[in-house]
Amino acid sequence: MKDTRLDMRRLAAMDSARATRLLHRVREETLAGRTPPVAPRPVIDASWRRMARLGLDPDRGTSSVLLHRDELEERRRTTLLSEVMGTLTRGLAGIADASFQIMVVTDEQGRVLWRHGNAGVLRRANGICLEEGAAWTEHTTGTNAVGTALALGRAVQVHSAEHYLHTLHSWTCAAVPVRDPRDRRLLGILDVSGPASTFHPAMPALVGSVAQLAEAELRERHRRSVERLRAVAAPVLCRVGGRAVAVDAYGWTAAVTGLAPVDRVPLPKSFGAGRVWLPSLGVCAVEPLPGGWLLRVEEEGRSGGPDAEGAHRVVLDLSRPRDWTVTVSGPAGGWRQELSPRHAELLYVLALHRDGRTAAELAEGVFGDRTRTVTVRAEMSRVRRTLSGVLAHRPYRFREEVVVEVLRPESPADLLPHSTAPAVRAGGAG
Repeated sequence: MKDTRLDMRRLAAMDSARATRLLHRVREETLAGRTPPVAPRPVIDASWRRMARLGLDPDRGTSSVLLHRDELEERRRTTLLSEVMGTLTRGLAGIADASFQIMVVTDEQGRVLWRHGNAGVLRRANGICLEEGAAWTEHTTGTNAVGTALALGRAVQVHSAEHYLHTLHSWTCAAVPVRDPRDRRLLGILDVSGPASTFHPAMPALVGSVAQLAEAELRERHRRSVERLRAVAAPVLCRVGGRAVAVDAYGWTAAVTGLAPVDRVPLPKSFGAGRVWLPSLGVCAVEPLPGGWLLRVEEEGRSGGPDAEGAHRVVLDLSRPRDWTVTVSGPAGGWRQELSPRHAELLYVLALHRDGRTAAELAEGVFGDRTRTVTVRAEMSRVRRTLSGVLAHRPYRFREEVVVEVLRPESPADLLPHSTAPAVRAGGAG
């Protein structure tokens, strides 16, 4: 028996009391450096070894410093997971409630963003700090499904005394990573946790199926965004001489002319308008498109410096009472986007301050309240989905190479007439 290893099906087939006693003995003997009666599962053994190297005390608690409410709300607003919470909740929350468990969704740093499920278990989870804003990495809470799934980048189930911290021995959990289908970047972890008595070896498969549904929804949303970019890029490419390709912010191709079509053009992490060398295309002149980029491949011996190739212009038209637009133009043509009242205010403030504004400064200029940074960041995140090619952040500002023009109404009093933003009213008075 000493040459065998535990597996979840074998554990589920045992009497629960016997299984619990076995797991406790395996953990006790392994952590003491002795040979256990049955070897722990490899994933658990490897995690325990990581915890020992970290010097983590197995008798410590699971408490962590919670995120402040505004930071929690900002993370919720800015994560792509917020767009598929309906799918995740419909797929798991009801099942978790009925089976006396809870569904937990974390971000890529292991911070709990949402919880749903059985009310009694939610209250019990508060006792181990499995609550919104808490950290659940291996560094903070030892071997656990969320933290170990983060560490390994794959599905993990942890049951009872397989948890490194003694505090968690009455719990069972199964967690699966959720990834952005555009670039496979980790978005966060989907987890189901509950009392150890609710353990079932099939839970990782169920959680994984719901995670796959969420990723499929994100994939479909991405497909629609590429279609929208294609509709804008097609007339622009018709005017381009030579070879060019329109890609989204992740390099996925929306339209192409003069080149063999490819699914994706790898883009460097630091990417913006101007001239750039790309391994797959060579030297390209880059211009912003709504939701993406136009890459014009330069021919050998073509004249014109980087300033000429990358130059583009932004016109913020606030001259009409209720019809506000931003127009972006470059050597290959231009495009226009209608603006909501709030986005018109934000862009106007940035046009006044080319050196940039922090979130607090924008909040003061638009709301007269420096504390409303969460709202500002959420709105700027929406603005930059379209205007990422001409807007930078940290601080928020128009990029240095962009020429910005503001078209104001004849009467200063007609500048965004319904706005109460202090910066707008001061500008209108000037």
